[in-house]
Amino acid sequence: MRSLRTLLTLVILFFVHQAVFAAKIDTVETYSASMKKSIKAVVMTPDGYSTDKELPVLYLLHGYGGNYSDWVKKVPAIRTAADQHQMIIVCPDGNIGSWYFDSPADPTFRYETYVADELVTWIDSHYKTVKNRSGRAITGLSMGGHGALYLAFRHQSVFGAAGSMSGGVDIRPFPNNWDMAKRLGTYAQFSERWEQNTVINLLHLLTPGALSLIIDCGTEDFFFRVNNNLHEKLLERNVAHDYITRPGGHNWTYWTNAVTYQMLFMRQYFDRQKEVTR
Repeated sequence: MRSLRTLLTLVILFFVHQAVFAAKIDTVETYSASMKKSIKAVVMTPDGYSTDKELPVLYLLHGYGGNYSDWVKKVPAIRTAADQHQMIIVCPDGNIGSWYFDSPADPTFRYETYVADELVTWIDSHYKTVKNRSGRAITGLSMGGHGALYLAFRHQSVFGAAGSMSGGVDIRPFPNNWDMAKRLGTYAQFSERWEQNTVINLLHLLTPGALSLIIDCGTEDFFFRVNNNLHEKLLERNVAHDYITRPGGHNWTYWTNAVTYQMLFMRQYFDRQKEVTR
């Protein structure tokens, strides 16, 4: 009986410890001047966060049909990761199907400007962050995997590391899917927009070693082929990157696993940057 009471006490203490020493989750309202509206985001700050120490920031993007709350609801262990890696995690809202473009077809969708400029500026002004690319990374799933690489390739002065999980890294094979024609116009009429805004066609922006990159996609995913093509083209251009494939599809089971590798990769990037500046 005594051993049972001791075990129960230890279990209670464990959960009390988890409740007290866990990442703090804020839902914040940010303002986009380019879209003239307020946009919500989740911000996770790790245990021990204070205004005395600058912390790096990971921007974590959701997929098509999702919103800013997806990651914290679907992968609650992400809170522990914020503590473990001592980083701030920001989950922006990219609307249902923005693809994180500044849409040439719809001026109310300017999510490239919002995430890469307006949101980063807001976070840096409201939290104690490392305010340069050595302390900023970005990744996401599906639409957000496309968005993370797209934004990082085009804004290398903002982000120093980028990742993708099951990313739609070449949108051209999917002209009728996921609202992309609403953002770019139809492929038949505006093929040049599709060519200019697909990640796989942006590799000319990269200098080997300039960005730390990690790409992950399941072998049963409908985006597997385009991810494999991206991997091959990065190899051709001598752009170093981590490329992970394993059995799995386009689902939260896969992303729950994948995000642990992504966050470890980003933590290692942040640590290397600290060593460089010492």
